[in-house]
Amino acid sequence: MTDALLAGKHVVLAVTGSIAAYKAIGLLRLLTQRGATVHVVMTESAKQFVAPLTFEVLSGSPVTDDLFSGHHDMKHLSLTEHADLLLVAPCTANTLAKIALGLADDVLGTMALTLQCPLMICPAMDGEMWTHATVQAHAKILQSRGVTIVEPEKGELASGQWGQGRLATEDTILTTVQTVLQPRKDWQGERVLISAGPTQEPIDPVRFLSNGSSGKMGYAIAEAAAARGAEVVLVSGPTQLACPVGVTRVPVVTADEMLQALSARFEWATTLVMAAAVGDFRAKESYSHKVKKEQWNGEALQLERTPDILLALSAQRTNQRMIGFAAETDELVEHGQSKLHNKQLDMLVANQVGGEHSAFGNDSNEVIVLTPNTAPSSIPRMPKQQLADVLLDRIKILSTSPQSQRSASQPIL
Repeated sequence: MTDALLAGKHVVLAVTGSIAAYKAIGLLRLLTQRGATVHVVMTESAKQFVAPLTFEVLSGSPVTDDLFSGHHDMKHLSLTEHADLLLVAPCTANTLAKIALGLADDVLGTMALTLQCPLMICPAMDGEMWTHATVQAHAKILQSRGVTIVEPEKGELASGQWGQGRLATEDTILTTVQTVLQPRKDWQGERVLISAGPTQEPIDPVRFLSNGSSGKMGYAIAEAAAARGAEVVLVSGPTQLACPVGVTRVPVVTADEMLQALSARFEWATTLVMAAAVGDFRAKESYSHKVKKEQWNGEALQLERTPDILLALSAQRTNQRMIGFAAETDELVEHGQSKLHNKQLDMLVANQVGGEHSAFGNDSNEVIVLTPNTAPSSIPRMPKQQLADVLLDRIKILSTSPQSQRSASQPIL
């Protein structure tokens, strides 16, 4: 049975030598169930985990596994010429490096260099490989070229270790495939100003006050909004994340710098998404030199409040939608409702911090969405990339919100 969402689409599914290669079988089934025509390419290492015959039977087409067999057909050219997507799932660290560096010593590497369609990569690897600086550098190179990378998930790995390396779920991969093949442009004409990441307030040149925000949620929203046609400016505190394709990033460090950057662009924006975890406090006095521990006599560090960015921007608003985030350890709805009302927001996204499922640093999140005059709405745990699209869908319908006091002439999503 098929739901035909991918009817008429031609997908080249490349399977590499990961223990997760068997999961490509289920992915192949889902793609064909949705109407896609799928041709499978396998590396030599992949055949050590799954026999090509399995993919041939399920796809209805011979597997391409050799650059030289059937050379008259020139599969490395003909397959990509007619493909709508090259999907590498799972992708090993070795294959990721080869594609990033343009190595073409097998059929997959050659295909990647002749590609005329989007490329989507779903890494899967063991141990600390995904977070290794070299692997991350290769991933950033590919992202800078417009390649879609579906990051691996955290969990128990084949070696028994716990880490980030598990192939993303079938649902996550399929949702991303559909987004790549059937991109929505429902945010075209909108100008979205997004903040992300933590702020850092210096104590001295080597010490600062900060928090555990990774910036992943804000970056995911920026990427999704740009993909859906919006002009996006991302004001980012210090993170290790690559700037999404099509997004203008403005780096900042302190709360004051973030306020200045947002204020300067607020009039331009039609929507503000304040996803940053801005520090609430800073040292009353910061030192220009490193304070040696021998010089510290044990007196308390004197703190003062940082500026309330949302409150300051709320006072400047004209027709902008304003969406805030609240990171809470308890009473999410109560604290969120207070922030929603006090800062006159159109939407407040409340998420849990602390504990195993903390929003900080995780690749997935579950949130409660609060809007004026409506009951709280829970969104179950899902990858932040997927959650970003769900939140953008919710923001779209805020055009009638009484909180925003928009004029009738203002463009409405």
